[in-house]
Amino acid sequence: MKDILREFPNSFDTERLTIRAPRPGDGAEVHAAVIESLDRLRPWFPWATREPTLEGSEVRVRQAQLKFMAREDLLLHLVLKGTNTLVGSSGLHRIDWSVPKFEIGYWVRTGYEGHGYITEAVLGITNFAFDALGAKRVEIRCDATNQRSAAVARRAGFTLEATLRCFERCNETDKLRDVMIFAQVRSDEG
Repeated sequence: MKDILREFPNSFDTERLTIRAPRPGDGAEVHAAVIESLDRLRPWFPWATREPTLEGSEVRVRQAQLKFMAREDLLLHLVLKGTNTLVGSSGLHRIDWSVPKFEIGYWVRTGYEGHGYITEAVLGITNFAFDALGAKRVEIRCDATNQRSAAVARRAGFTLEATLRCFERCNETDKLRDVMIFAQVRSDEG
């Protein structure tokens, strides 16, 4: 089957969140969340090294929507249920449909840190990957010094499989950094 023909929902709910694909018009809320959180995001995300423009945020949202529709990358917005308030972003990236396997990435808006939203989202997205997308493997990768991100992976039941030494450059210092790889797998049942 061609990847673009894969059918699955564009949104689902957890206890407190609606987790959904990006939509045109989301750029303003994404922009506000990123600006609010930029200092916390900058060490970990290459896209957070510079302050985005409002127009650039809308462009990024629309590009993400196209990739979602093409089933190339599944960016997901984490919205407080029943509102338009973005508490963070996540998604399923580095997709290999032949396995299928995915990597979950995530960030939380600074004003919503410490309330368990990211752990709730990761649990929901992991279930979505296994149940709706037929995943056999879901990974979380994070900088070995990012203990908050690693704690989310552990709380969500992911197993640390490896630490890749000198794996990539750090955004702020340009020094080499180690990356931890956490995973959950679901084996074939017959």
